[in-house]
Amino acid sequence: MKTFPLASALLMAAGAQAQQRPNIVYIMTDDHTSQMMSCYGNSPVATPNLDRIAQEGVMFTQSFVANSLSGPSRACMLTGKHSHKNGFTNNEHGVFDGSQQTMPKLLRAAGYQTALIGKWHLVSTPTGFDHYDILVGQGEYYNPTFIHDDGSQSVEKGYCTDIITDKSIQWMEQRDKDKPFILFVHHKACHRDWLPPMQYLRAYESQSFPLPPNFWDNYEGREAAAAQEMCISSSHDMDLVYDNKIYRRGDNTRLTDNYLNYVNRLEEPDRTRYWQFHDSLTREFYAQQPTGRALTMYKFQRYMRDYAKVTRSLDDNVGRLMDYLREKGMLDNTLVVYTSDQGFYMGEHGWFDKRFMYEESMHTPLLMRLPSGYARRGRVEEMVQNIDYSPTFLEMAGVEIPSDIQGISLVPLLKEDKAPRQWRKQLYYHFYEYPAEHMVKRHYGVRTDRYKLIHFYNDIDAWELYDLQTDPMEMHNVYDDPSYAKIRKRLHAQLEQLQSEYEVEER
Repeated sequence: MKTFPLASALLMAAGAQAQQRPNIVYIMTDDHTSQMMSCYGNSPVATPNLDRIAQEGVMFTQSFVANSLSGPSRACMLTGKHSHKNGFTNNEHGVFDGSQQTMPKLLRAAGYQTALIGKWHLVSTPTGFDHYDILVGQGEYYNPTFIHDDGSQSVEKGYCTDIITDKSIQWMEQRDKDKPFILFVHHKACHRDWLPPMQYLRAYESQSFPLPPNFWDNYEGREAAAAQEMCISSSHDMDLVYDNKIYRRGDNTRLTDNYLNYVNRLEEPDRTRYWQFHDSLTREFYAQQPTGRALTMYKFQRYMRDYAKVTRSLDDNVGRLMDYLREKGMLDNTLVVYTSDQGFYMGEHGWFDKRFMYEESMHTPLLMRLPSGYARRGRVEEMVQNIDYSPTFLEMAGVEIPSDIQGISLVPLLKEDKAPRQWRKQLYYHFYEYPAEHMVKRHYGVRTDRYKLIHFYNDIDAWELYDLQTDPMEMHNVYDDPSYAKIRKRLHAQLEQLQSEYEVEER
């Protein structure tokens, strides 16, 4: 066979360059909030494996989503565009358009292997992936059903977080080692209804979790906050059976059947162990018969303990994945990202769930362990958003960023051990899903480093303004305060500028 030395050298150089392009392992959880991560401080639970990523890389302290809802947030991440541009505005009525441009498709076209394992939650069939193995809808914690990329389904025995990690490691073992890859590891945890693995069934039971300072919020001056349906105190919002696992045979709340269906997926003897533990809790509960504030406090403690159990398992599995990458010598050429699809309320304002533009749900954790060549370490204070992930991954992979992507690559924040001189000064947010579960009004707004302006609309017309420096828990709406008149005017101008820049039609 005839050889051409120059052509061979060029091909070899191209192959070497491809190998130098970093792998990307993107770990995304569901509803895991920074208040429950010890690296962010003041967490009532320890997350040593997540902390390890922060210690070895960077921790973004001002990381936010564009729409605090699972499906829309995922669509923003995949496309680098706000909800009104990618077309998936809410979970209730949307189907993600898989024919559109996405970051996995662009990476795949550039020679990356692409794989998605775990939660998809975008209704449509995944596109742009060489391999996928996804949960059905929200998925189940116990013996979950997976949809495989050949269209078949199977029930996988075990605990969902463990299985997703196992599948992720198995795919990395079997992948084409001559190509760079991006692997999306999408966990169900820490989504409602917080069912733990058996090894942590009794964990945290002796721990008393502190109430947030604004737990007994009365929502004065905040009409939309008063109208929501996500209060821990409400038997309708937080179901005693489904959410708190207080169940007597024959009980029938609106979510009892859902709860029983999930628990009955367990096989013996785990199901027996589960019911023995929760039957004892139920007997103690009805012996005490708490009412009023005592009942609310009881529900809060049960919620926090179950959430903590699920978080502990999640942290274990992040550690397993990191250990695999370290043992295989892959960390120097791999970007590891840990984030969640949004934040979550751990009793702030008396709530659970997310959706609002308020800090606990708009803010999302974001940790990155960087490959060789990126100098940034420690805390990153600049404001970033989940529409920024797509252009970041593309730039790191050496792929041209399409002009219609609305996010900004984070690479300039990561190359040096200091921030660039110029960075964005404000973020746009828009929530569309109303009327729907939890009944959070539609709203949009602008957030700067200090202030937040929100407009609730549709069946309401209410404006809210918060000074995050003096009121970090967003308890005092100062929109009509004369002393904030100039600031209000400036924020309106910034909001209009963002809506014009992003081509927002619904205002």
